Amino acid sequence: MLRKLIKGVGILFVSIVLFSFALFFYAYLTGGDIGVLTLVGGDTVGVLEIEGSIDGSREAIQGLKRFTEARGIKAVVVRIDSPGGAVAPTQEIYEEIGKVRKKKPVVASLGSVAASGGYYIASACDRVVANPGTLTGSIGVIMELGNIEELMKKLGLKGYAIKSGPHKDVGSPLRALTPEGRAILQGLVDNVHGQFVSAVAKGRKMPEARVRELADGRVFSGEQAKEMGLVDQLGNLEDAIDFAAQRAGIEGVPQVVYFRGDSRSWWEKLLFSVLGGPLGGRERWWLRYEWSPVLMQ
Repeated sequence: MLRKLIKGVGILFVSIVLFSFALFFYAYLTGGDIGVLTLVGGDTVGVLEIEGSIDGSREAIQGLKRFTEARGIKAVVVRIDSPGGAVAPTQEIYEEIGKVRKKKPVVASLGSVAASGGYYIASACDRVVANPGTLTGSIGVIMELGNIEELMKKLGLKGYAIKSGPHKDVGSPLRALTPEGRAILQGLVDNVHGQFVSAVAKGRKMPEARVRELADGRVFSGEQAKEMGLVDQLGNLEDAIDFAAQRAGIEGVPQVVYFRGDSRSWWEKLLFSVLGGPLGGRERWWLRYEWSPVLMQ
């Protein structure tokens, strides 16, 4: 009798462990999104979190689309804690927020850092809420290049480039940057910087000339940014949620749902966990809306 009882307890324990593992594995593969958005009722505010370096837009756009389609979601808060990142994904998220704004209020909540590309995204929202000590601004573009030509010579190594045109390898670390090549890359940076300025001016409804005065790469505190018109309100995430709910006509305390989706396939998740980052082209690290220094208190 005792042996049967022990055996039964053992089977139950193993079953619980297997079930827990299966649930964890499913949550890992799906990014934790188990269809909660289909279950929410009305008077709900959806919160989309954008954290870390912006190297892709797929997940953020997926979340914005889900919030737009969910009837129970009356407003959206984009919580940003990012120093920026690659240019194109940043622009894609900005444009998607513009589409959401046509149907629902969108409020940006700035965390510790929402600089460069992080602020680019925030400027697309109806309202920007920042903490007094949030590091934001840094409206600018950076392209960082290295040159190992002299090191190659010391090591007795040579690099060769078979190219279709004289500027195909501009910026290559294997050869010195010529004045003509520098001018080409500076023109590229200036063009993309102009796109940043125009986007902020459009999103914030500010004169482009005024934005250009602030667009020299400087970083601001949330308090400074408010004085300059880059931020509308000082407050935390809860304040942003409350404002979004008010703008959407929600009475009382709103329900809040966070997007947990991840549209990467299981093998992409595996590669990401093993390699420590997504596989991508040179543009991911070459030309960026990003701010890198750290200020700690």
